[in-house]
Amino acid sequence: MLKKKKTTYIIPILLIPLMIFSLGMKKLEMTPKTVYHVYLEGKSIGLIKSKKALEEYIDKEQEHLKEKYQVKKVYAPDNLDIKKEVTYSNNISSTKEIYEKIKDISSFTIDGYEINIKKTNTGSSDVKKADKKDKKIYVIDKKIFTKSIDKTVKSFIAKEDYNIYKSNKKQKIKDTGKIIEKIYIQNDITIKEGKIPTDKEIYTDENSLSKYLLFGKTDSEATYTIQDGDTISDIAYNNKMSNEEFLIINPEFKNENALLYSGQVVNIGILNPQVNIVEEDEVVSIEEKKYQTETRYDNSKYAGYEQVTQAGVNGSNKVTQKIQKVNGETTNIVTMSTEEVTPAINEIIVKGGKENSFGGGVTGGAPVATAGSWGWPASCNSISSPFGYRWGVLHDGTDIAGCGYNSPIFAAQAGTVVKVSYKYDNGKYIIINHNNGYYSLYAHLATQTVSEGATVARGQVIGGMGRTGFATGVHLHYSIWQGYPYYGGRVLNAMSMY
Repeated sequence: MLKKKKTTYIIPILLIPLMIFSLGMKKLEMTPKTVYHVYLEGKSIGLIKSKKALEEYIDKEQEHLKEKYQVKKVYAPDNLDIKKEVTYSNNISSTKEIYEKIKDISSFTIDGYEINIKKTNTGSSDVKKADKKDKKIYVIDKKIFTKSIDKTVKSFIAKEDYNIYKSNKKQKIKDTGKIIEKIYIQNDITIKEGKIPTDKEIYTDENSLSKYLLFGKTDSEATYTIQDGDTISDIAYNNKMSNEEFLIINPEFKNENALLYSGQVVNIGILNPQVNIVEEDEVVSIEEKKYQTETRYDNSKYAGYEQVTQAGVNGSNKVTQKIQKVNGETTNIVTMSTEEVTPAINEIIVKGGKENSFGGGVTGGAPVATAGSWGWPASCNSISSPFGYRWGVLHDGTDIAGCGYNSPIFAAQAGTVVKVSYKYDNGKYIIINHNNGYYSLYAHLATQTVSEGATVARGQVIGGMGRTGFATGVHLHYSIWQGYPYYGGRVLNAMSMY
């Protein structure tokens, strides 16, 4: 009996230390602690004791980024959020554990500049403009961007002209010549200083950024080795470039007539400008005034008789124009004044009007179209954009501008009007079948004064110059085709007919 009583008293005594220890642990768990809750991309990745310790650890572990970009400090990702809070939890992560989670998911940041280039709404169907997307560029130093923009501008504007413009010297045109009135970037650009992500392209020098602004990429251009007989025009066209583009990426050549030698290596590449550099000029020039052909009939001569009794002589006008260029391409011409310098002398052709004994004139079908048989389709001669490639896209016509809104457009040769219509890119347009395998197309018209099926003579007014469809200014898009335009036809350089 005595033994049982002793056992009964010993058990409670042994439980007392365990209860005290348990109560101590609960008290310890119930003690609040100040910690930092780490969120990455809005999701919790753990608790840490010190925000500063994590930031210092990131900077220490990313030494290679500091060397690569020549910066003094590396920071946490932009999408990392660290919030101070009080918790009773003992589930605290080490600084290293949180760092390892971060580097596997997101990129770290450094001091720099974020540059946003807004898209523009200008453009035409004829030429590819800068991509219609907003651009975001990162640079270490703001000066890199300003220098690269300056370098890009010089790619499109002659060095001498640019230097005169920047000097702010007042220039006057004495007789003929050009004055740059304004140079500006058409895009809205914002520059923001802050933390920039290291997983994006970060430009550290103006040369690589200038290349991106010109080509839309930083890869090296392709090269071509000159062969005997090559010309700049041939090389450019065969590589879907304009002469101007060739000269931009090969600045050692002054113009498209520069001499080439066999074995010489040149750069080839298609421009894709990321900004629109606008140049506005006042230009005074002597413009050729083409003579008109006057046909007279002599009823004493049989049909089929034709003789030039007075040779045509072109005259000249002194023309003052406002010209706008975007990335080196003329987009608009406005003629301010025209002063005759030398009058044009009309060509006079006498044709027989008397029927022959066979009851008609000479038969045998329509004559083949040849150079010299085509009339000029507009009342002015300024070409804003010639036939050829522009930024990898074939401009399949010749743009004539400067005549003024709704100025007359003429049929280039006699024929039958086969199309009077509207298209989203050509705007109001007319197609004439010249009944000899050739067709001519007139686009961006303001008015159309002929109807389908009508027979027109060379020089007859068929419409007015406009800017309908995709057009950056008032102009005529004029093209000549062998076969029906676009549907099996082959486009020609219209200027080869003059």
